[in-house]
Amino acid sequence: MTSPIVDHMMANDAFSRWLGIDVLDAQPGYCRLQMRVSSSMSNGFKVAHGGIAYSLADSALAFAANAHGEKAMSIDCSMSYLKAINEGDTIEAIAEEQHRSKRLGRYQVRLISNGKAVGLFHGTVMFLGEMWDL
Repeated sequence: MTSPIVDHMMANDAFSRWLGIDVLDAQPGYCRLQMRVSSSMSNGFKVAHGGIAYSLADSALAFAANAHGEKAMSIDCSMSYLKAINEGDTIEAIAEEQHRSKRLGRYQVRLISNGKAVGLFHGTVMFLGEMWDL
């Protein structure tokens, strides 16, 4: 299930498309994404660059928050890398809203690869008071 807002965001998000992200599910406060790590995404240690995992999690956060219908932008994020992600691995990002008030939302994004947790991302968004007009 996807939302029209997330579909619109993906259509206009060249970076998420470059990453090869597939939206598996997107609803207000929740998003599940998936992508495969290519060789061009690896670092000098021959594992996925940390920015790849962070970017996938950041997209999941953005889609989960914006699916409410009100425009939201991240104001604070942190990432813990739990295990190396290798070329050819498929990563799933699951974003879940932990708290929402009128102006702020707090989200947790779990990154899973090969059935194991590989990263944990926390993000705070600010709701801008402007609705998406599609």
